Amino acid sequence: MYEEDIEIAVKVVVVGNGAVGKSSMIQSYCKGLFTREYKKTIGVDFLEKTISLNNDDVRLMLWDTAGQEEFDAITKSYYRGAQVCVLVFSTVDYASYAAIPRWKEKVICEVGNVPMVLVQNKMDLLEESAVTQEEAEGLAKKLRLRLYRASVKEDLNVSDVFEYLAKKYVENMKVNQVEEPTQIGAPPMQNGSRKSNKIILDKTRKKKKKFCF
Repeated sequence: MYEEDIEIAVKVVVVGNGAVGKSSMIQSYCKGLFTREYKKTIGVDFLEKTISLNNDDVRLMLWDTAGQEEFDAITKSYYRGAQVCVLVFSTVDYASYAAIPRWKEKVICEVGNVPMVLVQNKMDLLEESAVTQEEAEGLAKKLRLRLYRASVKEDLNVSDVFEYLAKKYVENMKVNQVEEPTQIGAPPMQNGSRKSNKIILDKTRKKKKKFCF
């Protein structure tokens, strides 16, 4: 049996209210950078990082969407085609915590029930926290999401968030592959060798469209 060259590309959207640390998480994960200065994301920002998971190369395309309502018409179109999602709130901003169910519904409305995680960010400011541990865990349980407590400043769990989602996507993709019919025993080329196929695996399924507000 001949192995195929496989490239797995995963579109990741990072959503939540403004100033919760979405841009900082992406910059830290992709570039190893951290800055205290807050700069509002205008519309959408985008970075890539390739990681290796069980001998698979996975290219993560991370989309940082603006959290402000004035950019809503621009950013919601970028959700489409997303395969996984990070929902982020700041531990020092209770409003961002309370808004998470709305963000989850918005993502589901645009792309369906893709794998998601919940991130309680800025844990280095725990002494100033406006959200209790019980509240964060309760929300995660209610929404049926894995909870990560993260700090970009202290490099706490940032990589774990994205790598967990990458693993979930690859696992789901391989399960779907097994369920689908495959072509076996491709005929050899004229020179007696088989052709190495380059496959771009993008398993976004077509879903029934909903009317999203």
